[in-house]
Amino acid sequence: MTERLTLVSHHLCPYVQRAAISLAEKGVPFERVYVDLSNKPDWFKAISPLGKVPLLRVRHGNAQDVIFESAVILEFLEETEANPLHPADPLARARQRAWIEFGSAILNAIGRFYSAADEAALLHESSGLSEMFARVEAELSARQSGPWFAGDRFSLVDAVYGPVFRYFDTFDRIGDLGILDGKSLVQAWREALSERRSVTEAVSPDYPRRLHAFLLAKQSYLSGIIRRQAIATPQARSA
Repeated sequence: MTERLTLVSHHLCPYVQRAAISLAEKGVPFERVYVDLSNKPDWFKAISPLGKVPLLRVRHGNAQDVIFESAVILEFLEETEANPLHPADPLARARQRAWIEFGSAILNAIGRFYSAADEAALLHESSGLSEMFARVEAELSARQSGPWFAGDRFSLVDAVYGPVFRYFDTFDRIGDLGILDGKSLVQAWREALSERRSVTEAVSPDYPRRLHAFLLAKQSYLSGIIRRQAIATPQARSA
C-alpha cells in the first residue's frame, strides 16, 4: 500500500492494542494519535460514529478514509498488507475468528470483574473468567500447539490475547486471584506473548501506572483492595 496510516488510540484500550500488534507484525509504518475519551475532541467525534477507538485513518493523496471497529481494521489490514496473520485455509480461518470473538468476550468479563461492586460479585466474575480460560486451556491442549495459538506461526488470535493477558500482569500484583491457576498451557502462552516485541510495544512504558490509576478510580471492590494495599505497605516497611 502507498497510503499513510494513523491509528487513533487510547492508552489503555485493548482493542487499539490489537491493531498496533497487527501493524507491527506486518511491518507497516504508522502514526499514532491518542485521545482522551473522557473529553473527546471535536475532530474525533466528527470521524468516530460510535465515539470509540480504535480508528484507522487511511490517507491516500489528498483524500482520507476512516475505518472504525477493531475487527474491521484487522480484516482491512489482512486484505491490504503483506505478511498475513490469518491462515489460508477457510475452515482454520473461521475457527480462529471464532476464538477472536471469544477473546472479546473475555475482555467484557474482565471489565465486569474489575467493576464488581462487592466481594460476592468479584468472586462470581472471577469464577466465570476461570471457566472461560479453562475453555482456552482445553483448546490449546487439543491443538497441541505452541508457542502460539496456531503452533509456530503468530496469528491474529495471538494479537487479540496479548492485551487480554496484559491485565493479569497488574492483577497479579494486587493479589492471588487464582483465575489462571492450573492452566499450564494458558500460562505458557501468556509468557510467550509477554516476550513478543509487537505485544510489549503495543502500549506506552507508563501503561502499568495508567492501568493501576484507572482501576483505583473505579470505586469498585477491587479498587478497595488496592487502597488497602497502599495503606498497609508503608506500615509494613516501617515495621
